[in-house]
Order: sequence, then C-alpha cells, then structure tokens
Amino acid sequence: MIRRKKPELLVPAGSLEVLRTAVIFGADAVYIGGEAFGLRAKAKNFSMEEMAEGIAFAHAHGVKVYVTANILAHNEDLEGAAAYFKELRDMKPEPCDALILSDPGMYTLVKEVWPGAEIHISTQANNTNYQTYLFWWKLGAKRVVAARELSLQEIRDIRERIPEEMEMECFVHGAMCISYSGRCLLSNYFTGRDANQGACTHPCRWNYAVVEETRPGEYFPVYENERGTFLFNSKDLCMIEHIPELVEGGIDSLKIEGRMKTALYVATVARTYRRAIDDYFHSEETYEAHMDWYRTEIAKCTHRQFSTGFYFGKPEKEAQIYDSSTYVNEYTYLGMIEALWAEAEQSWSGEPGLVRFEQRNKFSVGDTIEIMKPNGENKTVLVECMYDEEGTPVTSCPHARQKLWVKLSEEAERYDLLRQKV
Repeated sequence: MIRRKKPELLVPAGSLEVLRTAVIFGADAVYIGGEAFGLRAKAKNFSMEEMAEGIAFAHAHGVKVYVTANILAHNEDLEGAAAYFKELRDMKPEPCDALILSDPGMYTLVKEVWPGAEIHISTQANNTNYQTYLFWWKLGAKRVVAARELSLQEIRDIRERIPEEMEMECFVHGAMCISYSGRCLLSNYFTGRDANQGACTHPCRWNYAVVEETRPGEYFPVYENERGTFLFNSKDLCMIEHIPELVEGGIDSLKIEGRMKTALYVATVARTYRRAIDDYFHSEETYEAHMDWYRTEIAKCTHRQFSTGFYFGKPEKEAQIYDSSTYVNEYTYLGMIEALWAEAEQSWSGEPGLVRFEQRNKFSVGDTIEIMKPNGENKTVLVECMYDEEGTPVTSCPHARQKLWVKLSEEAERYDLLRQKV
C-alpha cells in the first residue's frame, strides 16, 4: 500500500500557557476558544489580547491556530457572533488560520463578514457520511471533523468518495461522550446548563440511583453489574498503538481532545503522539520498536482507562467504566521553565544554573522531581535550592502561581516542564 502523507497533529489549548506547551511539545496545529461561542465555557479560554499573543507565538514556531465557535446558536447569539467574527478577521498582527463551526447560521455569518476565512466543520455537526462531507465541501468548507461514532472502514469509505484536497479530521485521543457526537441534553435537564452552548456539567460521570415515586428520599443503587453504578462513564479514547491504520485510512488531521486539560496533560499527549507519528514515517520498524515507550508515556498523563472507541466496531460493555468516575493520575504538574539565570536581569546575586518557573503545585527543597523535555527525554533530578523573586531562600513553594528561581541537580532549559510522581 502506498504510504499517505504525514497527518497533522492537532492539540487543544485552553489557555496561553497550554498553547505554548502544545507548540513546544510537538503540535502542528492547536485549537482554542475565545470567551464566547465555543463548547468549552468552563475552560479558561482566551481574551482577544491573549488570542493575538498566542497566534503570534504559534506562527513564529510554524504552528497553525484554529478558533472554535461551534455552539448551536440561538437567535440572541447571532448579533454578537457577527461582531466576534469581525474582531477575529481584523486581529493583529495576524488572524487565526481557520474557524471551527457546527451551526449553519454561524457558517452563514462567517461567509458574510469574513468571506476568505478557512472553515472547518465541527464534530458537533454529526458528520457521519460522505454526502454530508460533499454538502459542506460545495458550500466552501475545507475540512470536516468526523463524528466519533465512525469506524475506520466508514472513514476509508468517506475518503474514497470526497475530493482529494478535502481534509478529514478525526479524534484519536481523549474523553469520549455518551451522547451522539456530544449532543447531550442531560446537563440541560439536570442543571439548566446547556452542553450545546458550552456549559456541560458532565452528568455522564455521575453516580446514579433509583428513587421510587411514592418513597421520595429512599435511594436504591443501580447495579448494572457487580462492579458499580456508573452507567454512562465511557473509557478514554487512545489510538497511540494504531497510527498505521489511521494514516492508511486517509485521515489528514489527528485530533487530541481536551481544551480543559492541564499543560502537563497536553505536553505528555502531544509529545507521545508526535514521536509515534514521526517514528512511523521513519519506518514501521522504528514505530514498533518504540511501542513500549509510547504506552508508558501516554499513561503518565491524567486519564481514565483506555479504549479504541468506535474505530474497530461498536463498543461493547468493556468500553464503559462501572466502578468509578475518577482519573488515573500518576504525576503532578509543577510548572514550566520560563527563563534561565544567565539570560535574565536581576537585582540580586544568584548562582549559575538557576531557572525560573511559575509554580502550579507545591514541592520542596530536597524533593526528587522530573524534568520533561520536548525531545522525549525525562530526567530525574533533585531540588537543590529555591529562591523567591526578591532572592530570599525558601524551602518550599506553597503559594499557587508563585514565581520562583530553582536550582536542580541537572541542567534544565527554557520550556522544559517539571513534574513529580504522585
């Protein structure tokens, strides 16, 4: 079989910090949301100023940025959406590379106010057949994101029936939704927060019981089987062991889920998939030889149990987690190296080898932590000393987002991540 072109690795970012992480740790493109009109209202998201800064950073590193505006819009959304698209169109120093949409009304607005915008059709539009792809292609969309309910065979069939220059994007890693392509009403009914407007409360992860109508307050456990009562709790998708099938299926962009995830999660997943893709395009032998490394590394990020979703057929009962809604969490994110002492101007006398970071979780002098490098290397190091910004020695860093200087037993570089085994 003829080897297809190398697919894009598309990574989520819910903040400027995470965008920088995604860029440095191997993304070809990142997708982000503004403060409105995206489906992750609970994510930090980007102000217009942060978006401009993030786009400039990404473009300086040769990475594309796609902006999500994929809500199912109501009448009251449209006027604001038109103004928002104009702001994105006129963003300086340069606009984003594409918009991700799902609603035909929002699509129409973009065509009116920003005719030259590249448009990608979100998975939220339920794109399950080649006629849907052709429909959007004829309207001018460049890319369609496949519904997560498609098998690899269905993806191959679509690829054969659409123009070669039309792009297919598919989710390959991250949380799966119990509802069809994310169109969920549970959150709206239970809490009044509309998942299709970006405010999902994730009721699929809750523990449920039955209440009999005439006996309010008496809760009876729902035993789907002997393991517990989590009825809707899907395993996470992970296709790291199936890069060859994804490439040969003709997928143009491999998408990671998770705009609410941490920088450590994004760095771990982006770095692992980057290496797996590059290894496969070096040779199948190289890819197979490093499989244990991929499996080990991908398990270091916060995750639920893994499955292959719908790619190899409809999931059976093994695709659900019945006994818990909690994550597997092996590492704590400590921060990213922002500067080296040799490059910084300070009002106090430090010592060679200090690096600056902004603390995300507490650790102390004398702790053993790990440096996580973009090239795939991990270094176990000792925290030798630590100073606050004024040069006062400290023994630990208990204050969130505190900026500190730290000396480690081995050299660290700018953009390295610091993590600690739980």
